[in-house]
Amino acid sequence: MNTKTWSMLKGDIRQRLFTLILMLCITPMVWADKPVAPNSISGITTVTTDQSIALILNSPELIVIDARLIEEYQKGHIEGAVNLVDRDVTKESLANILPDKATPILIYCNGPRCLRSSRAARKALKHGYKNIYWFRDGWADWMKNELPIAH
Repeated sequence: MNTKTWSMLKGDIRQRLFTLILMLCITPMVWADKPVAPNSISGITTVTTDQSIALILNSPELIVIDARLIEEYQKGHIEGAVNLVDRDVTKESLANILPDKATPILIYCNGPRCLRSSRAARKALKHGYKNIYWFRDGWADWMKNELPIAH
């Protein structure tokens, strides 16, 4: 290998190393700035993973709403969940899925660092739905506990 090639290779390695170090330093700062979902929402029942499982198993009328992006939903979701991204939660979209406003709803997204499910739950409440369960720990906790998923 000639000197010019070696110098170029060293420069490339230095640049990659610099980029890696920069990413390792910046990523925690970006994550720290990401908002955290509230612990609870007035008028909505916050549930744990175990309570979510119990609802799914014991409430056949329960509708599970996955408020994550379609790409995330397609990679895996809670079995039977309907994908309805928070920005698409309207009076009409909810009525298509839940014509009876008394039907219990379980809403989740990626977990405490994801605000989609809290926004979707608030919108459902605003549109007159009364029996709303918010799975705050969401998909992150579902996967951590190695629970069954559908694709």
